[in-house]
Amino acid sequence: QVQLVESGGGLVQPGGSLRLSCAASDSIRRIYAMGWYRQVPGKQRELVATITRRGNTNYTDSVKGRFTISRDSAKNTVYLQMNSLKPEDTAVYYCGADVAGSGYDYWGQGTQVTVSS
Repeated sequence: QVQLVESGGGLVQPGGSLRLSCAASDSIRRIYAMGWYRQVPGKQRELVATITRRGNTNYTDSVKGRFTISRDSAKNTVYLQMNSLKPEDTAVYYCGADVAGSGYDYWGQGTQVTVSS
């Protein structure tokens, strides 16, 4: 099992920045891909950004150019740098792990991001 712990959420004004962190209990070098998803009440969880073991990244269109996913293998941590935040980015952000390349099977508890003036 892989345990994931997110941190870094909070309240920020539009145009501001936040950095989310996801600490994994296992070596992320052994994990096929890790990603950030977000969810608002009444809607399905949606992909924000993913990063594979090889370093390949993928972003949903609405965050391209504003968000950056990265990882620190020495710390077993994945980050999501979020810049130019908009009110529509408000959601609970979840970190997920796709251990074997067959789908996301481990999730963190989520961290709330609120963008509001």
